[in-house]
Amino acid sequence: MKKCKGRPYNFSNEVIGKITHSPISRLFRSDYVFITHNPTGKEFGYKGVLTSKIWSDFSNLNNTKSVFYSEINNLEMLHDGDIVLLKQNGDVVILFEKLSGDNSLLLTEQCNCSCLMCPQAITKKMDDKTNVNLQIIKLIDKSTDFLGITGGEPTLHEEGFLRVIEACRQYLPNTSLDILSNGIKFSDFEFTKRLVLLKHPDITIAIPLYGDIDNAHNYIVQANGFYKTVQGLYNLALFKQKVEIRVVVHALTYQRLPQIAAFVYHNFPFVVHIAFMALEVRESALKNLNKLWIDPCDYASELEQAVRYLNRRDMKVSIYNLPLCLLPKKLWSFSKKSISSWKRVYLQECNKCPLQGDCGGLFDSSADIYAKHINKIVL
Repeated sequence: MKKCKGRPYNFSNEVIGKITHSPISRLFRSDYVFITHNPTGKEFGYKGVLTSKIWSDFSNLNNTKSVFYSEINNLEMLHDGDIVLLKQNGDVVILFEKLSGDNSLLLTEQCNCSCLMCPQAITKKMDDKTNVNLQIIKLIDKSTDFLGITGGEPTLHEEGFLRVIEACRQYLPNTSLDILSNGIKFSDFEFTKRLVLLKHPDITIAIPLYGDIDNAHNYIVQANGFYKTVQGLYNLALFKQKVEIRVVVHALTYQRLPQIAAFVYHNFPFVVHIAFMALEVRESALKNLNKLWIDPCDYASELEQAVRYLNRRDMKVSIYNLPLCLLPKKLWSFSKKSISSWKRVYLQECNKCPLQGDCGGLFDSSADIYAKHINKIVL
């Protein structure tokens, strides 16, 4: 997550608030974090006040009941409508960016799988962020088009997950949700039914599948999850929920991409989208890189077979996380700008490329690994 840092004063507990650069009426200040370049110490009622100025005397701030941060660096990265977490160590963490289309709520860092290529830090400790996320949802701009729901495994804390979806339906009825889940919990028919009965108008559930046979999938997720994931897909289909299947391509999956494509077509014709995704080399993926790494140029044939197989059968299919220069030209039309803006980078060579504006770039954590074949495209 993006963040900036300053010196906190008058701090007692962590604070979540919405950024404003304009003064707010005192009746409505309690949800806002006010940015000012001319602090007076009379900014009463805000959750927090941020400034780049150095204040020499804070003795008059004790009655404001607001958290004050001075000497903030990179204050220009904060925009009206952003939602931030103010921490005691001086961090101002951006939880929601108003101008971004890539916002997600992290429900937990716990998971019931240990995927070999997971780029997310996973914890075994109790980690339920429901209350924090409920605060965020109430502050998110009502015009937001899209919001991701992610983890860890976001369904792991069942009641908290359902409360978050209900809050989204109540406060953000026009915002579509993408839930990133391993699908295991949806094998529970009653749980799936409870989600459906919340009647959120626009949910897509993205579920990974890493093999067309159980042993292949289970080894990659390090859990006996294959048949529960399959059952979860069927339960969701039974309730006519939108489902996407995701396949991360690496050394353990690439050889059977054509078979996985055929398996999806024959067994899950109801899915609305299939995404083939390149590695994000962080956390577990970095630790297991010797098992996982294969250059995208070396799996281009299998990827092309799988994508064209599904496309010929009128299934919507995309490629995520790969720049155009690492794909055969026949696959360019399937490539999407999928990397979140705060993780996406372009190499120096990319600046010479006439298709940079159409290219999804690289993960910042993985750019050096993928750099071998990065080159400008000659039209």
